[in-house]
Amino acid sequence: MTDDPVPKADLSRLRRTLAARFGLGSLLLATMLFLPAGTLRFWQAWVFLAILLLPMLLTVLHFLRRSPEVLQRRMNWKEKEPAQKSILFWAYPFFLAVFLLPGLDRRFGWSAVPAWLVLAADAFVLASYLGFVRVMRENRFLSRTIEVDRRQEVVRTGPYAIVRHPMYAAIVPLYLASPLALGSYWALVPAAAIPVVLVARIRNEEQVLCRELPGYDEYRQQVRFRLIPGVW
Repeated sequence: MTDDPVPKADLSRLRRTLAARFGLGSLLLATMLFLPAGTLRFWQAWVFLAILLLPMLLTVLHFLRRSPEVLQRRMNWKEKEPAQKSILFWAYPFFLAVFLLPGLDRRFGWSAVPAWLVLAADAFVLASYLGFVRVMRENRFLSRTIEVDRRQEVVRTGPYAIVRHPMYAAIVPLYLASPLALGSYWALVPAAAIPVVLVARIRNEEQVLCRELPGYDEYRQQVRFRLIPGVW
């Protein structure tokens, strides 16, 4: 199924929105890392920002040129499902702590993560983000919120042939590796709560998909595992 082309006026607006969000998001992430650290001499944070933001920028430029409708769908941040609103409300402190604690860790010297482990975690973060991009390429209706488009069909190919929620399967290792990439053992504590949050999100999301997306219940019978093959 092909997507409707984005009108030129909407495309121009989309470019401006993406530029503003990318710029503000990058500034916010950098602030969360460097402000608690109290210094810019935080090489782990510089490397982390580079291996995350540069691929992100290239991805945005690619989809903006090839499939802007994919980016347009991801502009919506407002959840409609009450259960999802509640899940995200309780999840935000854990997501924020993953990126605030490393700076404090750097300032007070709580952790001593070796450089080789930091760089290995950086490689893991990059691989996880590329996995997320692969999911975006496979599913043109991938959204930030739990919703079903009237033209949407069940995707059964690529990573969706392995697990039913490959986007979350890519996000989980990214968040779990980020504390080590930022040189902090203590940030692993809030990061460990993120898989639990995503499990709750997935359970509710599947209820919505079974209710609103034709063929999804059959797809669940074909692909047994939600997140981790052979486990769950």
